[in-house]
Amino acid sequence: MLQLENVTVRFGGLTAVNDVSLNIGTGDVVGLVGANGAGKTTLFNAISGLVRPTAGRIVFDGVDVLKAPMYQRARMGIGRTFQIPQPMHELTVRQNLQVSQRFGTGRLDERRIDEILAFTGLTAKAERDASTGLALTELKALEVAKALSTDPKLLLLDEVLAGLETNGKRAFMNMLKGLHQKFQVGICIIEHDIETISNLCARVAVLNFGQLIAEGTPSEVFSNPEVVKSYTGADHA
Repeated sequence: MLQLENVTVRFGGLTAVNDVSLNIGTGDVVGLVGANGAGKTTLFNAISGLVRPTAGRIVFDGVDVLKAPMYQRARMGIGRTFQIPQPMHELTVRQNLQVSQRFGTGRLDERRIDEILAFTGLTAKAERDASTGLALTELKALEVAKALSTDPKLLLLDEVLAGLETNGKRAFMNMLKGLHQKFQVGICIIEHDIETISNLCARVAVLNFGQLIAEGTPSEVFSNPEVVKSYTGADHA
């Protein structure tokens, strides 16, 4: 479904993503991990069209989307969330989904919106002001709901569990597992919590200073000495 071929992103003299090649197939659940500043969100920005890579190719469903704007990529099936929830101010929760749906699909389907509200536990808050009437867990759920409303084939989740307490994180992870099954969507998730990634993902890719240093099952990756060193700064004993 998604093929990244030697993708590089530079900002002036800084190389944020360095020659990354990665494939994500239909229905895959892939974890993207690495220390802060490793280039994970920049890679998401390149995939979704927020930044233009300096070099390489991004192919989605067989189409090179490198020069396609964000809305075209959304309408092809690339959905994403942001690390910091970004509700549309002065709009209700439902209106946030309506705007996102029109952006991502060019149409409005209230039945689909109702289905997503129910799945993400936001039905009771549908008419609340999205920027003032939601708790953190609900804001995180709204980020996922907005992305789902674009009818994605691939969902890029940027630290959607960050800041949640243990029970909230566990409940949210269960929702993500259900999301994958119910909506038949591929997932690539950025997350620092190793336990979460190990429970949720069949495959993990690790970035370090913009480079892809490991890829494999969670057990393979998290026992890799180079990965351990990138996380801890110490050699693996």
